[in-house]
Amino acid sequence: MNRLRVNSGPVLGVTALWLATRALMLWLLTHDSVPLLGGGAVTREVWRLYADWYGLLTHGSFPTHDTLWQYPPGAGVVLLAPGLLPWLTYFQAFVLLTLAMDALVTAALTRAGGRPGRSLLGAALWTGGLPLLLHLPLARYDVQVTALAVLSLLAVGRSPRASGVCAALGALVKVWPALVLLGTPRGRVTHRAWGWAAAAGCAAFGLLALAFDHPLSFLREQGSRGVQIESLGGTALNLARHAGWPGRPRLQYGAVELVGPHVPAVATASIALTAIAFTLLVLWRLQAQRWNEATPFDAALSAVLLFTVTSRVISPQYMIWLIGLAAVCLTSRHTSQRPVAALVLAAAALSTLVFPMLYAEVVDGTWTGCLLMLARNGILAGASVLSFMRLWRSTGPDEKSVQTTEPRPDSDRLPDRALSLS
Repeated sequence: MNRLRVNSGPVLGVTALWLATRALMLWLLTHDSVPLLGGGAVTREVWRLYADWYGLLTHGSFPTHDTLWQYPPGAGVVLLAPGLLPWLTYFQAFVLLTLAMDALVTAALTRAGGRPGRSLLGAALWTGGLPLLLHLPLARYDVQVTALAVLSLLAVGRSPRASGVCAALGALVKVWPALVLLGTPRGRVTHRAWGWAAAAGCAAFGLLALAFDHPLSFLREQGSRGVQIESLGGTALNLARHAGWPGRPRLQYGAVELVGPHVPAVATASIALTAIAFTLLVLWRLQAQRWNEATPFDAALSAVLLFTVTSRVISPQYMIWLIGLAAVCLTSRHTSQRPVAALVLAAAALSTLVFPMLYAEVVDGTWTGCLLMLARNGILAGASVLSFMRLWRSTGPDEKSVQTTEPRPDSDRLPDRALSLS
C-alpha cells in the first residue's frame, strides 16, 4: 500500500501530461492548414493517400504499380483498421486509433517503469517527447508500429514468446521492428524469441498472402528509391548546390529526392554504410559478454539509430521510432543510453523545424535549410556513434575482472534463466 501511494503521484503526473499534450496535438491537427504547420501537407497523407489505399485493400488487393506503396503487407491491416469505426470518417477513425495506440504505449511504459528498481522517466520521455513533432504523429501510422516494438522489448524478460510475436508483427508492418530482437540474451531467451518471431512472421505473411493479391508489390518501389533530401546524403548534396552542383529536388516516390550527377554514387555509399552498420552490430553481438535488463533495450535503440542514419531516407516520422525506443531504455536504471535519449529529443525538436515549419527552405536549398539539416543530421549521427560506443562498453569485460591477477569464475555473465525471470 505504501509503495502504491509513493508511485501514484508520478503516475498521475504522466497521465495529466498525456492529456494536456494530446489535447494540444489535436488542436494543432485542426489547424493544419496554417502555413507554419505545413499548409495541410501533414494531414493530406491520411485523408488522401491512406484513404485511397483503404479502398483498394477492401477489394482484396495491395496497390500495384503505385510508386507510393513501399510498405510490407502488414501495413494493409493498419490502414484497414479505421473501418472498424464506420460511424466516423476515415480520417477521424485513423486519428482516434492512433491516439489509442499512443495511450497503450504510455500505459505500458508507465507499468514497466513503476516496478521496483525501474524508472518512470521512459513514460515521461514518450509523453513529453512525442509532442515535439507537433501533430505529425497523429497523421502517420508510425505510432502503431512503434507500439509493437515497445511491447516486444518490454516483454523480453517475462515472455520471450510474446516478444518475438510482437517484433514479427511489427516487421510485417514496417520492417525495422525486426531489429529490436538483436539484443535478446543468449541462450533460451534468444532461441524462444527468435523462433516465435520466425513462426509468427511466416504464419501472418501466409494469411495475408491468402487474403490479398500482390503482397510483395512493395519491393519493386522500395528498391527504386533515391536519395531523399532529408537524409545524410541529401544534406551533403544540398550543400553541394552552393558549390555549383547542378542537381535539383524532385517529388518522386512520395518524397522530395535529389536528382542529378553523382546521386547514384551517394545512394550506393548509403547502402554500403548500412552494410557496415549491420556488420558492426553482428560483431557486437558476438563479442558481448555481459547482459543486464537494459541490454536488449539499448541494443534496439543503437541498431535502429545506425540504420536510420545510414538510410537513403530519413523522414520526420522516423523520430517517432527513436523516441519510443529511447523511452524503453529509460524505464531501466541500468541503461547506458541516457545521453543518447537527450540527443534524440534534440533531433526531434529540430525535425519539426525542418518539417513542416521550414520545409520550403530545405527544398530550396537555402543556407537556413541546409544548416537546419546539417544540425539535425549531425545530432543523429553523433547519437548513433555514441549509442553504439556505450552499448559496446556496457557489455564488454568487467574492468575489475580484467585487472584481477587471480582467475575468477565467470560470474560477470548473467545466466539466461536469471534474465528470463527478471
